[in-house]
Amino acid sequence: MDRLDYRILSILQKDGQIPMNRLSEKVGLSLSACHRRVKLMEASGAISNYAAVVDRRSVGLELQVFIEVKLTSHYKQDQTAFEEKIKAMPDVLECHLISGEFDYLMRVAVRNPSDYEDFYRNRLSQIPSVAQVKTLLSLSALKEFRGYNLEALLEQ
Repeated sequence: MDRLDYRILSILQKDGQIPMNRLSEKVGLSLSACHRRVKLMEASGAISNYAAVVDRRSVGLELQVFIEVKLTSHYKQDQTAFEEKIKAMPDVLECHLISGEFDYLMRVAVRNPSDYEDFYRNRLSQIPSVAQVKTLLSLSALKEFRGYNLEALLEQ
């Protein structure tokens, strides 16, 4: 990937629906060259998906929770079983294997505290390898993920 690819990605992160002719103008490429670069980045996996950014509150997901999870063991089969269960839970927006006191950090969005209680009692705590859970309630988000800082990569 070169500087033009990073510029293209930076623009697409902000506006995934930008017409190809506008994108090509912004990066200073012909329409066909720009289109070819985008298709190559899609094929390589550098662009994995195009999606709308939905405001969670506007669709009724009022509560955002971060959850630290500690497993009973670090045996591969316990980790794999936990990870497979989490991947199947649509309320889990993200789950990261982390270092430190806990093993995983998750982000969950639900409608209300009652829905979170249901998630916690009937799904998360029912996974056999879960030993400890620490819940951190997000009161407000002053900045949410809207794309990687590719501009910084262009400066290097």
